[in-house]
Amino acid sequence: MRLVFAGTPETALPSLEALLASEHEVVAVLTRPDARSGRGRTLHPSPVKALALERGIEVLTPVSPRSADVQARLREIAPDACPVVAYGALLPPEVLDIPGHGWVNLHFSVLPAWRGAAPVQRAIMAGDETTGATTFVIEEGLDTGPVLGLMTETIRPDDTAGSLLHRLSHAGAGLLVATMDGLASGDLTAVPQPSEGVSHAAKLTTADAQVAWNTPAYAVSRHVRGCTPAPGAWTTFRGERLGVEPVLLGAGDAQALPDLAAGEVHATKQAVHVGTSSGFVTLGQVRPPGKKAMAAADWARGVRITDGEHLGAPLR
Repeated sequence: MRLVFAGTPETALPSLEALLASEHEVVAVLTRPDARSGRGRTLHPSPVKALALERGIEVLTPVSPRSADVQARLREIAPDACPVVAYGALLPPEVLDIPGHGWVNLHFSVLPAWRGAAPVQRAIMAGDETTGATTFVIEEGLDTGPVLGLMTETIRPDDTAGSLLHRLSHAGAGLLVATMDGLASGDLTAVPQPSEGVSHAAKLTTADAQVAWNTPAYAVSRHVRGCTPAPGAWTTFRGERLGVEPVLLGAGDAQALPDLAAGEVHATKQAVHVGTSSGFVTLGQVRPPGKKAMAAADWARGVRITDGEHLGAPLR
């Protein structure tokens, strides 16, 4: 089939690579415009655009897919299907009607669970034991279209959003190619999503990533892992923001520790423990303002933590 691939971030690259290696023809890619990043705030192409240019593939970068020019070009290309992986913009009805087999999205959850922008992060934060990926035909509703294929993946106890998304992006690439194969052969039939089990995965903001120490230790751990690497979990210490990387559960002799209030810090030469509403966690790495991540014990020695100090607002 003739394909136009729509995607933007690095997460989309395994799928684009897999489609380029398949029997299908990727005629063009649709991606977000170049964005400013880095200290110099210079313009950089999206990872998908960079790969497409390297492979000599036509690139479409409209500010909005509602652009008349891009719609006209898509009609000229006349793709059979348009696979989508994290494109980053809503597709209007007049664009959805262009390819014969529709726009087929690879979504990183088992739909209808975790519809929305942050399915991997929300699954970890909710304590789900399994997740997966789904290919479905995009319609006007948010991730509500009929399903073409799915796969499942175990969420490991130490998974961060980054490590889990890495696995899903590679495994999901194979699912997307198999979906294109099934559409080409006529062996696939789209099946409506069930009405039960719907949940929503709103995009995580920086404010959402603040650690709530007045929740149980397991919830703190899930929250931090779900926010790693982006938007990055954080708390405050002495009025300044402190980045928090994945924490450890049960890493220390509870009987040897004082009874810690939620957010209260206890530092030893080897470790930094923080109280929660139920038990404690042990910090792994932290990111002080303007500095790189460092071992929590090294940070604690540098700031000279005293007994009774807290992360976040004191709660007693």
